[in-house]
Amino acid sequence: MNITTSLIHGDDHLHWDAAVTPSIAQGSNWELPSTEVLAQVATEPLYPYMYNRKGNPNHEQVAAILAQLEGGERALMTASGMSAVSTLALALVQAGDHVVVQRSIYAGVSNLCHNVLPRLGVECTFVDQTSTESFETAIRENTRLVLLETPSNPLLEITDLPAVAEIAHAAGAYVATDNTFATPLNQQPLALGSDLSWHSCTKYLGGHSDLLAGAVIGSQELIDRIWHTHEVLGGVLAPFNAWLLLRGLRTLSVRMARHNANGLALARALATHPAVSAVNYPGLETHPGHKIAAHQMNGFGGMLSFTLAGGFEAASAFVTGLKYAKHASSLGHVGSLVIHPAAMWGAAMTPQELRDAGVDPGLIRFSAGIEDEEDLVEDVLHALEMSGRP
Repeated sequence: MNITTSLIHGDDHLHWDAAVTPSIAQGSNWELPSTEVLAQVATEPLYPYMYNRKGNPNHEQVAAILAQLEGGERALMTASGMSAVSTLALALVQAGDHVVVQRSIYAGVSNLCHNVLPRLGVECTFVDQTSTESFETAIRENTRLVLLETPSNPLLEITDLPAVAEIAHAAGAYVATDNTFATPLNQQPLALGSDLSWHSCTKYLGGHSDLLAGAVIGSQELIDRIWHTHEVLGGVLAPFNAWLLLRGLRTLSVRMARHNANGLALARALATHPAVSAVNYPGLETHPGHKIAAHQMNGFGGMLSFTLAGGFEAASAFVTGLKYAKHASSLGHVGSLVIHPAAMWGAAMTPQELRDAGVDPGLIRFSAGIEDEEDLVEDVLHALEMSGRP
């Protein structure tokens, strides 16, 4: 079954009624026919017909599609992307272990590794993900997990997934990759050597900014192991949100085609603009990671970032001067979204952490929606012109 068909029919075998659109399994618990059945399913990972913290029919449907898209054996649905990565980390490491994490990464993951895991006795080392050698240098005998994100948030830097996976596996460490920016249509980390792929499904997979959800995909052995921690932590995806995610997935292939096209069009329009000092988009041949991205990605996505020469003030004026793109957090919406990272993360990260993450005061992160390409480019160029005026 090809990817586009999987999005529509990958869960057909899990429909429990004749409805063309699957029903919402809103109930929190299910009647069991006997104590023998209870004993059998009470500890079965992801069993969907007992209690929603263990599993749910709507979770099962979405998970079936995501496992197919990512080329994994099984998927675990969680309440958010941060729930996904936090749960997998807590399932795979313990006090005395070491984690290697790339420096340019989502702020929530940075927070997890700077402030949460160290409190539990887990040391984290941050490295430059554009240098494969930096991972090799950072790996220790007690390294158990390597956390990656490519393209990275917000600098769109590229990590060489096969190369890093080879280094990590030689040391006996697991590799988990955030595939949110790329989506499974543009990149498949498991095929490139990662043990786990995780998502904030809130973004492209849902596509409509109307849900929170996360997912972890990998082998059945690893997902079952992570599920036992997930059941204890309780970061459970609501059935209605799972149903909304299932609905969003149906159109992922047609949406991503437009996201990819609009992202590239904007990057090209910005690359030579005098108000822009740098453009970060792996689809541009001038991007330092372009060759690696072209090798491990099928498309370059709708996410880009760029730095305004006018600094913080110009960036602030730009984000409020757009007609179509909404000034809002998150990404992957059908409509374009724009954010000023230095303003958004300034309260959560120290100035040094912002510098380490490469967040310039004039940096703009832009999530290209599926609007008409000409309208979108014209709007961005007009906002640039206005941001430079007194």
